[in-house]
Amino acid sequence: MTKIKTKKTGSLHNDVLAKNKTQRRQDNTNYDMVVFCHLRWKFVYQRPQHIISRLSATQKILFIEEPIPFSSSEEFEYNLETVTANLTVMQPKVSTLADIGKILKKLNLQTFEYAWFYSPAFAELLPDLKVNTIIYDCMDELSLFKGASESLQKKEQYLIKEADIIFTGGKSLYESKSKLSQNVHCFPSSVDLPHFKKVERQLPCPEDLVNIQHPVVGYIGVIDERIDLPLVAATAEKLPHFQFVMIGPLAKIDENDLPRRENIHYLGMKEYKELPNYLKAIDIAMMPFALNDATKYISPTKTLEYMAAGKPIISTPVKDVVRDYQEHVHIVETESEFCTALESIVKLDKVDYSARYCEILHKTSWDNTVSQMFTLIKKVAQ
Repeated sequence: MTKIKTKKTGSLHNDVLAKNKTQRRQDNTNYDMVVFCHLRWKFVYQRPQHIISRLSATQKILFIEEPIPFSSSEEFEYNLETVTANLTVMQPKVSTLADIGKILKKLNLQTFEYAWFYSPAFAELLPDLKVNTIIYDCMDELSLFKGASESLQKKEQYLIKEADIIFTGGKSLYESKSKLSQNVHCFPSSVDLPHFKKVERQLPCPEDLVNIQHPVVGYIGVIDERIDLPLVAATAEKLPHFQFVMIGPLAKIDENDLPRRENIHYLGMKEYKELPNYLKAIDIAMMPFALNDATKYISPTKTLEYMAAGKPIISTPVKDVVRDYQEHVHIVETESEFCTALESIVKLDKVDYSARYCEILHKTSWDNTVSQMFTLIKKVAQ
């Protein structure tokens, strides 16, 4: 990797930036930032989409996903989709991540002001790039996820060494990564308050929830190895008059892994714009996370989204949830505790949860988060 930057200020720094901009014009590169992400743009709308869409208001961004299925007999290809005038998504059709570098070279897309990484798996592309500033936004400890490669930790060590600035998606991740770098900043997942406040309007009930009887306990998010499915099944069996609704795509687990009960409903993935309708239709929001390696460092975005919708929340004792929100969230470990919490919430059906959450919600927003992030980025770029 050629790093076209200097930490020093003054004329030398200005000359380097001017040279870089000239080089970018010669390369016909129109993008200010390249983003490498393990999540697809059209997957569940979460941290990358919230942050990158806001950054694209002032930066022209190329968002590169992990490769889509590719036959070795094919020539390297890629799909490009224009999301907005300033945001383009690339889906590479290659056999390895390293082959993405060949596509970028072929397209003369190697010089950027900023390179933003969501997964250290892409770090092997750094030698192919000419960038001013490298950002690592660590939203999960991906090396602990099911199916993670053994080399991922080594790639992260390399990325952390090369990164100019590191962000983390929660306090537990910050405590872990700040041991490895001096320029780590904690930015827990935030919330788009106006979007989820739509539940206060007259919203139509989604068709796939119309015939489900109340009370409805809902989970919205990816259904993978982080979910304690046995806990949901055991609770559903003990409380047959409660309906448990799981809204979101499956990842890394099979349909056969899902517990089946008459009062457990799997509705699949929904668009981000539909979520207020679903949240309005449920009575209680749940975060039934398993306590395992994959959840050791998580700081669930959905906590604040549930709060913004004014819903009572039940969660297993995920570390970041307990220390930040235990006064506002019902923490449970067993199906008996889960049942007790559900029944107690139903008995207190006139509680104004929105008032309880008000102070927390007004301390955070994705707009503020992105603004603070970019201020820090500009400082390290000087």
